[in-house]
Amino acid sequence: MDADILLWIQDNIRNVFWNPVMSLITHLGDAGMFWIVLAVCFLMMKKNRRLGAVMLLAMICSFAINNLVLKNLVARIRPYEVVDGLELLVGKARDFSFPSGHSATSFAAAVPIVRLKGWRFGVWFVLLAGAIAFSRLYVGIHYPTDVLFGIGSGAIIGYVVSGAFLAQAEKERY
Repeated sequence: MDADILLWIQDNIRNVFWNPVMSLITHLGDAGMFWIVLAVCFLMMKKNRRLGAVMLLAMICSFAINNLVLKNLVARIRPYEVVDGLELLVGKARDFSFPSGHSATSFAAAVPIVRLKGWRFGVWFVLLAGAIAFSRLYVGIHYPTDVLFGIGSGAIIGYVVSGAFLAQAEKERY
């Protein structure tokens, strides 16, 4: 079913307009760079310093769990290597497919923004994280289950790390 979804996206959604847009969106997640730069920007603002630190900690935890442990433990081959007819729109990856590190990092960074700044501010970052996650399917570099697991694990890690921060902040208040 994973392969069928990727081929359906390729056959029904890909087009000359969206191809460069989705390639750009997917590259925003390369090495977590967009999210790291955003966290560093938050670190430079006194009132958002803690948010930046929480985002960085969540991304470090996500990288360790998803990229260092799970990718190597599961060792799933990338879909463009095994799905007949699937065309890759970006350069080949050097690591395994499961889970999607781009998706995990994006949600590990976006969830703390929502938890610490609220939905009104954070929804835009969650939408960007979702766009990055979908772009991984669009460009053909991940299976849907890679992306879904990445979203889930990243969101859980972001939730737990930000929750620990909020609990500690509450203790310090009293």
